Amino acid sequence: MDKTINQRIENYSKELRLPVFRRDFTALAKEAASQRLNYEDFLLQLMEREYEARVENRKKSHIRQANFPSKMYLNDLKREQLPPNAIEKLPLLERLDFIESGQNIVLAGNPGTGKTHIAVGLGLKACLQGYKVLFTTVHKLLTQIRESHSQRTLKIMEARF
Repeated sequence: MDKTINQRIENYSKELRLPVFRRDFTALAKEAASQRLNYEDFLLQLMEREYEARVENRKKSHIRQANFPSKMYLNDLKREQLPPNAIEKLPLLERLDFIESGQNIVLAGNPGTGKTHIAVGLGLKACLQGYKVLFTTVHKLLTQIRESHSQRTLKIMEARF
């Protein structure tokens, strides 16, 4: 490829914020030429790579913004050690239908019964499915409400939820 064309492609892709496009276009162009792909197939492959990278980055961003105390996946949960009530309801919660229907879930119980692990696991699963999540504890939430009330930013906090 012509160097001036490459430079222009890099400049446009940088300006349009297409990092995967910029990174992969020369290698994909060579591959497309060797496989005798038409222009549309070449362009489609490039766009698919950019799209997949953005979806993956969005998931990672949602996980970062959720403020999880640690990454505790549902697969790592020792279900046999959960209370019978939790064992019974967990398969239903794992489907994440409560999100679509706009329902809240409250996990309550004694310390060490798996509440945080379940909450974080469900939150991570939701993030990986494209939902935005915010992890907090009751204590932390009450503190934030008091502070936002005294700072007159309660409406902003409500909007965030």
